[in-house]
Amino acid sequence: MAIPVIIDCDPGIDDVMALLLAFVRPELDVRLITTEAGNQTQDKTSFNARGFADLMKQKIEVARGLEQPLMRTLEVAGHVHGDTGLGSLTLDEPVTKESRRSAIDALRETILESPEETVLVATGPLTNIGALFLAHPEVKAHIRYISFMGGAAVGGNVTPTAEFNVYTDPEAADLVFRSGVPIVMSGLDVTHKAYMTEQDLQAIEAIGTPLAREIIAMLKFYGKAAQQTPFHEPHFADVIRLHDLCAVAYAIKPELFAGMDCHVEIETEGRLTSGTTVVDYTNRTKKPANAHVLHSVDREAFVRLFTDAVREAGG
Repeated sequence: MAIPVIIDCDPGIDDVMALLLAFVRPELDVRLITTEAGNQTQDKTSFNARGFADLMKQKIEVARGLEQPLMRTLEVAGHVHGDTGLGSLTLDEPVTKESRRSAIDALRETILESPEETVLVATGPLTNIGALFLAHPEVKAHIRYISFMGGAAVGGNVTPTAEFNVYTDPEAADLVFRSGVPIVMSGLDVTHKAYMTEQDLQAIEAIGTPLAREIIAMLKFYGKAAQQTPFHEPHFADVIRLHDLCAVAYAIKPELFAGMDCHVEIETEGRLTSGTTVVDYTNRTKKPANAHVLHSVDREAFVRLFTDAVREAGG
């Protein structure tokens, strides 16, 4: 039986790669998409989610989430994802309209109406999920786990210690990590190992479909933009990391990944470290684990999973 899944995202180039994989794979039953501000503004992320669902011929509810982080001013990542959020891809005006339900209402009702526990895949800031847990804590018992792309045990990509999704809304992340709901954290420790090489890109380009060509164009835009960021490692200049794809790939094939159970806390007040995921990977605090923190991936199998998905998607 397919796993009931809700995807909370801020598309974003790597978010749409994650959506593509989720739409194609039979292991997942994607029941709802909720959007939020992060990689771009809410207007743009909602447009992108709906437009990409149309491109993939998916009839699915897309519900609009919060416009801003819970307590902070939004800082988007247009320098990485482009003015639209999808680099070189130009989408038609979506046929899929925004849901009449807010993201919070849609999340609550979809989770509670499911006879099976739902997996939440979160590839953006945790704003919507944090707000959901504040408003409707009753949903927590009905969530199997949250597969979250964000955080890092070591190093950041916005500051020396903070990763973008957590840095954007650390208060929401703090609520989620203290919620008691099981979390699988695909932080930079593993996503930096989930990369594509030029040879991998050529394999996708060889598929030859219009969709494959759009995927390649977006990935090349993303890779070039990432190389300009101050936290891009020079010795990895020729690879493209598929960060958000990890959160979906784990839900499909967890055996591709290795990790460890750790206690994770979110720094919300530090003058220099706000948004840091403090991962107790040496068990110094003796606090109970609240997250399964991934650190390794079978890269070749991971890339095959995505390449096969592009091929199966046709288009």
